[in-house]
Amino acid sequence: MDARENGDSGVKEFQRVAEVLRTRMTDGVYPVGSFLPPQRELTKEFDVSRDTIQRALRELSDEGWIRSRQGSGSTVIKTQRIQSSAPKAVKSRHGATLSFIISSAFEEPEVHLDVYTLTAESLDAHIRVQAERIHAGEIAPERIALRLLLPDTTQSLPYPRVKGDKTDLRLQERLRAISHRHTESLRGSLKDLRMEGLVPSVGFEIHHTPLVPPFKLYLINRAEALHGMYDVIERQIELDDGDVVTALDVLGLGATLTHQVKDDDENSPASVFVDNMQAWFDSVWHRLSE
Repeated sequence: MDARENGDSGVKEFQRVAEVLRTRMTDGVYPVGSFLPPQRELTKEFDVSRDTIQRALRELSDEGWIRSRQGSGSTVIKTQRIQSSAPKAVKSRHGATLSFIISSAFEEPEVHLDVYTLTAESLDAHIRVQAERIHAGEIAPERIALRLLLPDTTQSLPYPRVKGDKTDLRLQERLRAISHRHTESLRGSLKDLRMEGLVPSVGFEIHHTPLVPPFKLYLINRAEALHGMYDVIERQIELDDGDVVTALDVLGLGATLTHQVKDDDENSPASVFVDNMQAWFDSVWHRLSE
């Protein structure tokens, strides 16, 4: 098992590779029915061993993203679907994607993000992309304000868990480590933007709630909402000690998201949806702030 880590982040190399490939699939770079690049190309691109690539592909296969067959490569069988009320003119060439929606938000002078999610893994990936755009001078927001609602991982959670053994807490410990890694990565990315003077005003707050999210929610500039239920699945997970367990887990990246954008009619279904979800988030946030 390849145990090399990526710098000080604690991210194994195969996790880094899998994260990039997931993002590409959800962004439509590798659409459903297409093939991932051959292993030899991925090995060269990511500068890792063939074993690392194979472990990343096993994880994606266990999560249901790809189907791998010897001699035929890896076929994409799942992506993130977004049902959007946005006009076709403002959708990307791949349709509505989370990457495109967040990228568009960061092109505004002020960026307000309220997010309710399980681990912030996908959010971290998207924010890092936007931070790179800011560093490159492609965009220059004047203010970023991010509020993040996460479950309290010190409490017993219904998922992820080892199937048939509620006393085995290793998957909950794994979830806690993933959550900590990505929130610290978010904190570091946003802090760097502020310290380097690239964004004059940066705010980042986290509240941990006893609620276990049955869905993920992104609220953007109080004008857009993305909402999607988590799918509970059964899959194999390889732990850091090499043990493979059958897990009941949820995958947010594969969830179908509903994207609603407010319009000029405050009573339209899209406007009402966004306002209701924003009111729900604000109420939970203020309760936890008391």
